[in-house]
Amino acid sequence: MKAYDEPLSNDSTNPTFHEIAACVMEKRRALLKGAVGSALLALFAPWTNAATARGTAAALPGAPQRVSNTSTLLAPFGPSIPTHSEDRVTVMPGFKIRAILPWGDPLTHPNAHFKPDGSNTAAEQAQQIGDNHDGMHLFPFPGKSDEGLLALNHEYTNLEYLYPADFLPQATLSEEKANKAIAAHGVSIIHLRRGPNSWDKVPESRYHRRITGATPCALTGPAAGHPLLQTQDDPSGRLVLGTLNNCAHGVTPWGTYLTCEENFNGYFGNGNPNDPMHKRYGIANGFGYRWHEAIPRFDVARTPNEPNRFGWVVEIDPFDPESTPKKRTALGRFKHENAAVTLAKDGRVVVYMGDDERFEYLYKFVSRKPFDPTNPEANRDLLDDGDLFVAEFTSNDTGNGRLLGRWHLLSRANPKIASDPRFPTDAEVLIFTRAAADVAGATKMDRPEWIAIHPTSGEVFVTLTNNSKRQADAVDAANPRAPNFWGQIVRWQEAGNDAAATEFAWDFFVIAGNPEVYPETDPRAGSINVTRENMFNSPDGLAFDRMGRLWIQTDGNYSNRGEFAGQGNNQMLVADPNTGEIRRFLVGPSGCEITGITFSPDGRTMFINIQHPGEAEGHPRAPGFPAEMLNTVLNQQPTLFSDWPHSQFPEITGGRPRSATLVIEREDGAPIFGAA
Repeated sequence: MKAYDEPLSNDSTNPTFHEIAACVMEKRRALLKGAVGSALLALFAPWTNAATARGTAAALPGAPQRVSNTSTLLAPFGPSIPTHSEDRVTVMPGFKIRAILPWGDPLTHPNAHFKPDGSNTAAEQAQQIGDNHDGMHLFPFPGKSDEGLLALNHEYTNLEYLYPADFLPQATLSEEKANKAIAAHGVSIIHLRRGPNSWDKVPESRYHRRITGATPCALTGPAAGHPLLQTQDDPSGRLVLGTLNNCAHGVTPWGTYLTCEENFNGYFGNGNPNDPMHKRYGIANGFGYRWHEAIPRFDVARTPNEPNRFGWVVEIDPFDPESTPKKRTALGRFKHENAAVTLAKDGRVVVYMGDDERFEYLYKFVSRKPFDPTNPEANRDLLDDGDLFVAEFTSNDTGNGRLLGRWHLLSRANPKIASDPRFPTDAEVLIFTRAAADVAGATKMDRPEWIAIHPTSGEVFVTLTNNSKRQADAVDAANPRAPNFWGQIVRWQEAGNDAAATEFAWDFFVIAGNPEVYPETDPRAGSINVTRENMFNSPDGLAFDRMGRLWIQTDGNYSNRGEFAGQGNNQMLVADPNTGEIRRFLVGPSGCEITGITFSPDGRTMFINIQHPGEAEGHPRAPGFPAEMLNTVLNQQPTLFSDWPHSQFPEITGGRPRSATLVIEREDGAPIFGAA
């Protein structure tokens, strides 16, 4: 999701990631040859040889070397496809695409049809597929590759598309209008089956389900029932209505879905400017939804604890339509992007998480008990008991070409936290995780987003999307990337290759940039694996396929000018983590974000999402939108910038842009990433 231009909420004195990187560059300057620009650039790029290195920089000691321009992993794919700024999806030759499951399609009632004029009711929206598709996962039926349940997040809604043209000028917001927006959020569980014409919904399946911003959810774990989670409507502090701003996701070894609540603060109004925790979580006057005008629980002045009941990871059993979603408080409260799940060497469950805001932190949870594959019931509450940690990145060399990182415990067992009167119990640590992480000494990052774990090596990769708030006056020879317009991907290996370790070794996988605008010796051109043919900005979605290829999705500036000239619409790329080679695989339609990724078990189908097509640059979340066009977009012609998917797939009703899921398959029907 695009970063709202909020005031910065982290005013701690903890070091920023760019300060750590600057220190690294200074310490290693003697190891590098050539001009300062190319030397700095080489530090950010571990793949160097005579054919590909920029300038005359030498490789860092112990860093992996690119030995060939041809990646074995990428052999099934052609060269990068061109960028564009058109209202259509393009994909590499040899692949075919189809759009399914658009926002507003009937799901739990066959007659809840999408109305192109925006006149659907709140009750109809609650029976339809939600808006702004994001993270998702296909849960196959046992032993099947052609049938499963797709759990699909709906992050937010574009008001100018959700309502008829006469809505926004209203002086007040009705409860009906608020409930319609609430119903567009949450999660859809969709029963899919592969047929002669690819994948489609199974008609009237009992598994179809909508979980919205009004669906009852249980609070579980150490903070459940705490007075800070209690309200007049829920004095128990254990039952919340709804899950909101569902960004990316995770999948547990026992077959449940983790949906992550990200920018929950944007739904609340009348925050207290003098409350330090309201400031720390950005709770003020929302993002323009105005729900607090019609529904008291979103008015912080009337229901001060309601915001504390959001910002969690929510566990859902997709195969049990009657189950209650559970907000797992042991995983901490912040703006969760996704939840990447793996197992430690002793079988304990490890969940990596990023807090998607400028200058926020990276976290991991380690369960108290191990996963037991022979006893499914014993695993149901593993995420309610364990330790939460936050990451510190240092400039200390590990001796193998990578730098040292540490995980700091977030509980009163950490003396720094125990000495802080704001945390009398561990429940407060979990409810106000950001503040506890400040105390623990975490490193401020550039919007940590998706985290992905290599299927064989266990290496962990994270996208740091961008940070336009980094101060320009910090730029010098050792700090060449302020502000950070393009983002980067950082990776680390846990000590002993054990996900439960408390130390790790880290470096960069790629630094995005623009070699079209800047010379190759300028760090703003990006690292050496960024070229004119594959350049991009703002990496966001991230996933590995079973062959170990890394898929990178972007959610950045699509103006195609200035710092972003030549980069076109948002895109998806495929990379070889061994050689660093990256190729552009797909380009999306106008104004969209590319997000969400999952595969069929046989590898023949990839599913991704096109989110907010037609969201014009500058409105409602990015700078530079022409003010004279605002009313036109809001109230008169929502298809001014896009009519996707209708423009490319006429069988899907138009009238306004609609987020949708793309089905991607090879034209010859072979598996996308290797033999089944």
